Amino acid sequence: MKPSIRTLLLFAAMCLLGIVFAAPLLFMFASSFKRDDAIFANLTSWSAFIPDAGWSMANYTAIFERSNLPLFLLNSTIIAAFVVAGGVLVNSMLAFSLSRMRWRGRRAVLAVVVALMIIPFEVIAIPLLSLVARLPWPGLEQGALTWHIGWFNSLHVQIIPFLANAFCVFLFYQFFRDIPRELDEAAKMDGAGPWTLFFRIILPNSRPVIATAAIVLFIAAWNQYLWPIMVVQGAAARPVQPGIQQFFGRSNSWGQIMAYASVVTLPVLVVFLAFQRQFVASVAGAGIKG
Repeated sequence: MKPSIRTLLLFAAMCLLGIVFAAPLLFMFASSFKRDDAIFANLTSWSAFIPDAGWSMANYTAIFERSNLPLFLLNSTIIAAFVVAGGVLVNSMLAFSLSRMRWRGRRAVLAVVVALMIIPFEVIAIPLLSLVARLPWPGLEQGALTWHIGWFNSLHVQIIPFLANAFCVFLFYQFFRDIPRELDEAAKMDGAGPWTLFFRIILPNSRPVIATAAIVLFIAAWNQYLWPIMVVQGAAARPVQPGIQQFFGRSNSWGQIMAYASVVTLPVLVVFLAFQRQFVASVAGAGIKG
């Protein structure tokens, strides 16, 4: 059967959108291998999107020599790993309680979760900053356990406040609600409790939504910018996004800046491509629109 005109137009529109979204990334990656004078030399031709004949790794070598990029990458990796692991567990547990259990106030909690999805982080940033400034945290001084007040200049201040994610809770809720309840009844007949039902029945059948939530949490944690600027003053706990601002202030080389941006962008692309199939399956299965 020959493809219809509508199908061809849809395919052409998708290709056009793909080019529009991919062009900035291609320009960034290509520029990271060029000299500064060659980056903006041919912006009107396709050569701007491919490395030129004089390409080299000098820009990548320079960013590792002139900045604390390895430390920043390590910090962001630790933050993202804990946010993803803890966030998937915390958000899925709340969604399981909302979708598969019956208790008083469940609908009110669900309404609060939905309401939190429309509140931007900037609204709660100052109250959250005031809260973490007064919270205690254990530490060791001369081999003795002591408690410090304030979470500033640490990794946990960039992890714990972001474990709970309203969008991920709703994402899990939508997916869990569509899992047949006959599985619950069969497991309960075999003596399974809520924890067994959650870990042995629900989670093993929720791999697509787990992958989707992992992508959402990873991107949010990796791209943290405003919050680290507010709570981290030293380089020891600084992630990659504020680090690029610091590097931009030290270097006026666009090739090095493009190289830094490329290194920061690659992990996000790798994670998304690794879980792309599960992400699409989750979106299609849960019926999420837009």
